[in-house]
Amino acid sequence: MAKNPWLSLWLSATNTWAGAARGFWTAEMHRQQKAMLNEMTQPKPRSSTKTRSSKKLASGVRRNSRG
Repeated sequence: MAKNPWLSLWLSATNTWAGAARGFWTAEMHRQQKAMLNEMTQPKPRSSTKTRSSKKLASGVRRNSRG
């Protein structure tokens, strides 16, 4: 069976494209994994203990829930 030069050229180009795409998606996966890991390992910011509702309750002003 004779070799087909066009098929060889097409397969070579396809393999080149697939390698580039694989590299792109692998790099993207690593970026996302790194971002998730950084988000999970960073200390969470502490929220202040004085919120709006606690200020209202502390000042003695309460709303009537019966409307």
